[in-house]
Amino acid sequence: MYLAILSGVLLAFAYPVFNLEFLAFLAFVPLFIAIKNSGPRRAFFISYLTGLVFFAITIYWLIHVTLIGLILLVLYLALYFGIFGFLFKLVTGEPANRRTISVPLIWVLLEYLRSMLITGFGWVFLGYSQYLNLPFIQIADITGVWGVSFLVMLVNVAIYNLLARKYPCHPEGMKCPKDLKVLRFAQNDILLPFVLLLVSLTYGYYRLYLQPIASDLQPIRISLIQGNIPQYQKWDENFRASILERYETLTKKAAKNKPDLIIWPETSVPGVIGEEPELLARVLSLAKAVNTPILAGAVTSKELGVYYNSALLISADGEIIRQYNKLHLVPFGEYVPLEKYFPFLRGLIGVPIGDFTAGREYTIFELKTCHPERSEGSKDSSAFGVRMTGQSTVRFSTLICFEDIIPGLSRRFVKEGAQFLVNITNDAWFMESSAPYQHAAASVFRAIENRAPVVRAANTGFSCFIDPRGRIYDKVSDGKKDIFVVGYSTKEIEVRK
Repeated sequence: MYLAILSGVLLAFAYPVFNLEFLAFLAFVPLFIAIKNSGPRRAFFISYLTGLVFFAITIYWLIHVTLIGLILLVLYLALYFGIFGFLFKLVTGEPANRRTISVPLIWVLLEYLRSMLITGFGWVFLGYSQYLNLPFIQIADITGVWGVSFLVMLVNVAIYNLLARKYPCHPEGMKCPKDLKVLRFAQNDILLPFVLLLVSLTYGYYRLYLQPIASDLQPIRISLIQGNIPQYQKWDENFRASILERYETLTKKAAKNKPDLIIWPETSVPGVIGEEPELLARVLSLAKAVNTPILAGAVTSKELGVYYNSALLISADGEIIRQYNKLHLVPFGEYVPLEKYFPFLRGLIGVPIGDFTAGREYTIFELKTCHPERSEGSKDSSAFGVRMTGQSTVRFSTLICFEDIIPGLSRRFVKEGAQFLVNITNDAWFMESSAPYQHAAASVFRAIENRAPVVRAANTGFSCFIDPRGRIYDKVSDGKKDIFVVGYSTKEIEVRK
């Protein structure tokens, strides 16, 4: 049992805010040792314990929203660890070289199922632990996060195979040799992981440092606004005036940097667009006053009782150009699943739940820009130019809240023509915790997978700029911390023309 708990703790420490990502490569070894002498049924429960410990540590921040929800979710998610342990025992008797491949494949399949079943929970995948390990994760543009998860588990299995080889006297049907020779690294169970890691790192270093810079890149200057509005204030009419004043002040300051686009976070407009004409007029007049397009997160309504979690692109002339309605809603946060058939479910949750309608359109926004020409020899991707080279149109899409943890959604937007992605979110629910950083880790992978810049505007943070190689190269910060601070940041991204 202690080894199972140790595995859960080691794995949890590989994720933000600890960021000891190297631990992910060996975290499962204690679990494998713990279940090696167990039958499949016992292996399930031991592995289930590891899952309980891991998820209790990594998603503890959900307690700020709902204790019952946290307990139920941890109990559910740990099942995937239990199933993994059960299946691990079924293949443990295989030759080591087969086990080396089959165990990582089982893990990736379970992660994929976790991302799909019961609306999906694509959080803290094994690959996400490596979001700061840039050379290692460049293969995500080929394999997605699943390939990174596969490699991390592959190393865990290889280490276990080494230990099993060095100390082979255990009741798995193997006979003890009379003398132990030097570890046979040339065999498949060791050679294959080594080769795959070498290929992955070689590809990563090429992508990061050796690949020629494209000549058809266009700089876009963007300002991110981080309003830092506490959750208890967001929908309190007593705070509406102060919220609007804060966003107006930050927007006017950011506009002095002459951005092509200013981005507000999710539901940053403190009211319902479509039901409050004066509120909309004030936001539109602000865009006109600063002569800069604004992408604003807002709750919208086109008919009484039908609400959307939306992103509005407002032109520099003070007109709404286009609206995106969130496609993938958060269950038990933005709606209650099956409420039509079981209306009592809403009352059982015990916390306020939205009643939103999902959007249906994969919206592509078009932005007119006047991009600068850099001075000759400039290598700073954030350096502002001094001469305008004319107007052009760039296309982008918006991912609202946790939509950025859904790989297929980002891929669809890019396939439809988006040249960069915007994530607007509100993680204020989870207070000062690891949640904003775990969330940002997913955005790093979306940037690499699609080789497109990702910019994140979060109400309380983590607001940042991510380049197509997954580098977080700027963020909103007060110099000491970057979440639960008021501020803005203006930087350039580069998109392919």
